[in-house]
Parts: sequence; C-alpha cells; structure tokens
Amino acid sequence: MPVAFHSFRSHVRCAAVVLAIFGPLNVGAQAFAPALRVTEQSSGTTQLIQAVHAVTDRVVWASGHGGIVLRTLDGGDHWSTVATPSGDTLEFRDVHAASADTAWILSSGAGTKSRIYHTTDGGQTWALQFTNRDTVAFYDCLTFLDAKRGIAFSDASAGRTLILRTDNAGTSWSLLAPSAVPAPLVGEGAFASSGLCVAHSSATNAFIATGSPGARLFRSTDAGLTWRASETPFVRGKVAGLTGLAFRDAVHGIATAADINALRTDTSSAVVGVTDDGGATWTMRPRPPLPGALSGVAWVPSEGTQTAVVVGFGGAFVTSDGAKTWRTISDQVFTGVAAAGHRAWIAGGGGRITRLDW
Repeated sequence: MPVAFHSFRSHVRCAAVVLAIFGPLNVGAQAFAPALRVTEQSSGTTQLIQAVHAVTDRVVWASGHGGIVLRTLDGGDHWSTVATPSGDTLEFRDVHAASADTAWILSSGAGTKSRIYHTTDGGQTWALQFTNRDTVAFYDCLTFLDAKRGIAFSDASAGRTLILRTDNAGTSWSLLAPSAVPAPLVGEGAFASSGLCVAHSSATNAFIATGSPGARLFRSTDAGLTWRASETPFVRGKVAGLTGLAFRDAVHGIATAADINALRTDTSSAVVGVTDDGGATWTMRPRPPLPGALSGVAWVPSEGTQTAVVVGFGGAFVTSDGAKTWRTISDQVFTGVAAAGHRAWIAGGGGRITRLDW
C-alpha cells in the first residue's frame, strides 16, 4: 500500500471521529439570493456519509462508513436505511444508482475490503459482484455509463494501473490489460473521498481523476475499453491531487483538487478548474473562500450551464458563473455531492444531509 494513500485513508478515518464533534448543521431552512433554499434533512444515521447519487430530483441514494446505505424516494423529505450484507463492517465510499430499485455500492479498503454489491429490488437483497483479492489494491470510485457498462478504479499495484470494467451490469468484472491503460506513476492512485474520482458524460466518454503524486486525468472515448493520460495544472504532491470530477457533456467539465495532508487548513490555489475540450486543457478558477480540502463537485443540470456545487472539509459552496465567484453555503464538513433537476444534495459527517433548491 503506498504510504501517501495510507496517510489519506487514516485522515478520513480520523475525520469521521472529528466530525462528530462539530455536531449537526443547524441550517434549518435558509434562503440565499438569488432563489436558493437550503434545508437540513434527517438521515437517521450519525455515520460519515461520503457519496451521494441522484437519479432524479426525488430518487437519491447515499453511502458511507459503518456499512451505511440510504435511499429517498421523495427528494430527501424522508430517508430510509438500506440493509447491506456486510452489516457495519465496510466503508461504502461510492454508490451509483440507475433507479429507485437498481444500484451498485463500492466498499473501499485494502484487499478484500474492496467490494462491489448490486441490488435490483431497492436493497432488499444484494448480490456480491466483485471482491478484490490483491492485497495492495484499494478501490476508490465507480460509475456506470449505462445500464450495462461500468468502470471502477483502484490505486496502482505491482506497477500496474488497475481499471475494472463490466459490460453486463456487473455480473462479471475484468481488469483491463496493461496495454489498454496508462502506465502508473510510482504510488499513483485516487482519493476515495466523494465517489467522484470516476465520472462519465455519455455512454462512451469516461474520465478518471488521479490523486497523488501527479493529479493526472485519464480519458476514454470508447466506453472504457482504452484510456489515455494527460497532465493537469492542479495541485499535486505526496498526498495532493485531483479529488472530484463532473462533466455536463463530452467537453464541458469541472474538477476539484486538494492537499489531503491539510484537511481543515488547505489553502492551495490550484484546486478548481474548468475545461471546454474534454479535459485536454484546463482554465483554473479561484478556490472557494474558506480553507479546507475540497472533496467533490457537481453541476446543477437544470440551472443553466454555469451552476455547480463544491464540497469539502472547509464547507459547501455554490457558483452560478462557472466557478469565477463563490457563495458560502456552510462552513461545516461535507464530503459528498450530487444534483438532479433544480436540486442538489450535500452530505458529510454525523449523517449530515442538506438539500439545495433553486
């Protein structure tokens, strides 16, 4: 296990304890101009929630530590806990849902702690689709390009970039051959902070954001069959690099990065950027106003082409001009974010979930 990523994983586990100290976010329901309403929701858990996936503006799934998986069918007015086969032994760092009934969850950890489960009945039953047998590999994020084709990414192992792919909804997963993926940098991997280090913009275009040491972007235009790597101008270092991606189409994207060694105090400048050529080049934007490592980002699809939400250990922030300027929504710690329609959900420590309505 690379030392850098071991350090990040330790930070996240410590953060789960630290977050409980801050207590719940007492936003109640607040209005922000222009026309943004912020409402705290009741998740029914005190576990750290790391990932959120919105299927529609009513159907949303979330996952996190202590084996927690959540689902709402009414936009978060009511959240229900979904039982999983692992009980409370795994950290579900990512979730991808196709409907109210169909979803995949990824647990992260060394060796067999990295697994993929699948449900087609709203979590009443789960099928274990993949168990990692590589003691060094640590799976970070996954996404599905459509109902059948999915991708999962792990930290490199034995000098090999590890990208899993399925074309049968996860019934079987296969590692791509070394010739189909970029050769890894020494110790290269991703940050399993928000479930947003793997993203897609269509059924053919997919992206992977690597963390330390190089903050590289991997891109595929053939549904994940082959990949190429490109350099980015984001912060990089021993425990620094890209943390999250969001693409609203094949060319327009936004990304976040962070120095994970400074979870609450990071002030790195090169941590937000936008692209209009599919990640070939990036225009850097100012960071949100509060210090703290950024963990993820989501476009708000029905609010034009410039509205996005960024979350991290310094708070939650909204832009309506393509990340040129920011409004602070909260100074509490949030790690997961997702959006659908005119809504976004942000989630973090102590089971905190908050909905943003435009």
